[in-house]
Amino acid sequence: MALRLRTYFFAGILITAPISITVYLAWAMIRWVDGQVIPLIPDHYNPETYLPFSVPGIGLLILLAALTLVGAVTANMVGRMMVRGSDRLLGRMPVVRGIYNALKQIFETVLSQKSQAFREVALVEYPRKGAWALGFITGKPDGEIQELGGGELVNVFVPTTPNPTSGFLLFLPEREILRLGMTVEEGIKMVVSGGIVMPADRRPPKSRRSGTVTPLDLASGQ
Repeated sequence: MALRLRTYFFAGILITAPISITVYLAWAMIRWVDGQVIPLIPDHYNPETYLPFSVPGIGLLILLAALTLVGAVTANMVGRMMVRGSDRLLGRMPVVRGIYNALKQIFETVLSQKSQAFREVALVEYPRKGAWALGFITGKPDGEIQELGGGELVNVFVPTTPNPTSGFLLFLPEREILRLGMTVEEGIKMVVSGGIVMPADRRPPKSRRSGTVTPLDLASGQ
């Protein structure tokens, strides 16, 4: 009976913990956004002024609408002129210039639909020969890094566990990288969990036998 109760207890934790933590984090994010946005709204435009109760999520909806409106405005000629003017203004400020340019380049690289950043997961030998680490391919270097590297180099970001936002940037030859069939989301889950959450092997049977996988196999799923 004690063993059965223990099994039921851990089964309950396994079911309720992910749901509870997800709901708590979502609620905390909504409350934080509401706390930042609602104080900026004039009282006569705030729906909560006319309601006897507070409505959670109003600040988040207003933020999403404002970001969409900014994107729509900057899509026309007048908006592009305003963006170029703000870029020139911020580019003349000594301290702000470096921060703004770095953040703009990062967001443009990550959010661009044509970008190939963080599109593939790979295995690399790090930090020593024979030890393998999970990394994310972020592109290819240009200029002196590619020329002085003596070969076809690839940018690989090796995250730390359990915090994938920090890590190491490696420039490795293409021949030393083993590309994996798992998705980026599965790779991040594996890093955050410390290897506890293992993705399924998506390679076709013939690639499992040979130990390799080709882009054609992944596309056909055979």
